[in-house]
Amino acid sequence: MVQYRNKTAGPELRLEQGRALAALCRVAGAVFIVNDDVALALKLGADGAHLGAADGDLGEARRRLGLDKLLGASCYNRIELAEAAAQAGVNYLAFGSVFSSGTKPGAVRAPLAIFAEARRSFALPLVAIGGITLQNASQVFAAGADAVAVISAVFDAADIAEHAAGFIRLYQQQGMQQ
Repeated sequence: MVQYRNKTAGPELRLEQGRALAALCRVAGAVFIVNDDVALALKLGADGAHLGAADGDLGEARRRLGLDKLLGASCYNRIELAEAAAQAGVNYLAFGSVFSSGTKPGAVRAPLAIFAEARRSFALPLVAIGGITLQNASQVFAAGADAVAVISAVFDAADIAEHAAGFIRLYQQQGMQQ
């Protein structure tokens, strides 16, 4: 799964970049998600959208996307946000920042224990966000996460392809699909 996330670009550049990334994802067979922007996700024909708490109403996003598109929600360190997201019909719940993150240095921290708590309450996939690396990803899987979201762990690596392959191997070791 690839998420388009560019908080600083203007609308024209986001559309241009989104179109290019959507095309690459289609060729590669990757699921394409747009961060924080349901309208852009629809315009690009994306497979879905991911929203944070301040990015719009999840129920409205579900109505706009329909049931055939994915909708994910950032729940930070709050089970009550996950409850509301589940009621709104999201497909997955994301918690974090699990570890210190260079991408969002001031992000609220979510303890690893939140995955066990969420697992008891929800039958939805759980995603760990924030500061995930090849060295610490096993901790979040052991804690109950189904997937990890990474940026720096791949794109700041000297060998991007090798680090991406490392995450694929990690998923395979966990008995998960890519």
